[in-house]
Amino acid sequence: MKSPSVADLEPRQQVTGLFLVQSKDVRQKKTGEPYLALTLIDRTGDIDAKMWDNVAEIIDTFDRDDFIRIKGETQLYQNRLQLTIHRIARVDEREVDLADFLPASQRDPEEMFSELQALIASLSNPHLRTLLGNVFANAEIAEAFKRAPAAKAIHHNWLGGLIEHVLSLASLARDAARHYPFIDQDLLLAGVILHDIGKVRELSYARSFNYTTEGSLIGHIQIALRLLADKYPPGFPEKLRNLLEHLILSHHGQLEFGSPKLPVFPEAMLLHHLDNMDSKMELMRSTIERNRTTGAEWTPYVPAIERYVLDTSRYLNGAPEPRPELTSTARPATKPAPKTVMGDKLLSLFSEEPK
Repeated sequence: MKSPSVADLEPRQQVTGLFLVQSKDVRQKKTGEPYLALTLIDRTGDIDAKMWDNVAEIIDTFDRDDFIRIKGETQLYQNRLQLTIHRIARVDEREVDLADFLPASQRDPEEMFSELQALIASLSNPHLRTLLGNVFANAEIAEAFKRAPAAKAIHHNWLGGLIEHVLSLASLARDAARHYPFIDQDLLLAGVILHDIGKVRELSYARSFNYTTEGSLIGHIQIALRLLADKYPPGFPEKLRNLLEHLILSHHGQLEFGSPKLPVFPEAMLLHHLDNMDSKMELMRSTIERNRTTGAEWTPYVPAIERYVLDTSRYLNGAPEPRPELTSTARPATKPAPKTVMGDKLLSLFSEEPK
């Protein structure tokens, strides 16, 4: 493993090391001069980085998805670890070990796939069992399902994150089906397995995680229906197909969150809430984990869930700290604006330039 890793970084640390550029933005200071806003990653995590000086000299020497060697120092900015870069040099891919740079599940992908196959074999509905067997008999889909992340950034965003998320959901679904005996467990589990199948083509993950052109144009929900179209076995009941595809179409739960349909039967409603819970719990866990190096009880503001997150372990065992909302420096002056080009521009102009 390369050194230092993102997970090793601490405040006020001099850093010389290799990183992968996940994002690169050229922004302007109030003086009109350019600065670089980067997100750097390795397999242990990501860190925001800024280069304030001598930007014109290096701005065209590297791009997103390039490997770079940097020299800089870390500091806390709004209770979040940030890297100020003094020097950057692009590094040839042949000089790095790719396994050092993309985060991956701690579980073995083949072991998880065996667990998935056992789950499929356990279904009593022969139509659903055969359909799922047909889907994963496709070697391209099976290999991508083992490797794909569950999301670009929000949750389970590592290699193997998709199948890990699905298996977590399957465990929750079986418990929920026992609690609600009117639930069709086979239908629910088929929805769990297939709800995000489109992400094997929506996301690219050869370097940093991003969207494919197909993913940007269509999205994983519609891609899933395409993938399934020729996998239905002869005689598959039309009504069962309608229910299964509704599970996929409605799993985001609300129209404004990208669901073409709202959940209208119990299995669909349950899938949506379990999926939402699993993703939010993983987001909270990973947010707290990344914040551990700061020593703070409260994490920085998390736009995806519109709140700060309390590390209850540190709160119970460490010295009390004020909630971020009550301090003058940790809370945004207003509720974070929606993600827009103009909003990003305003934030870059007024909140990120060093004092």
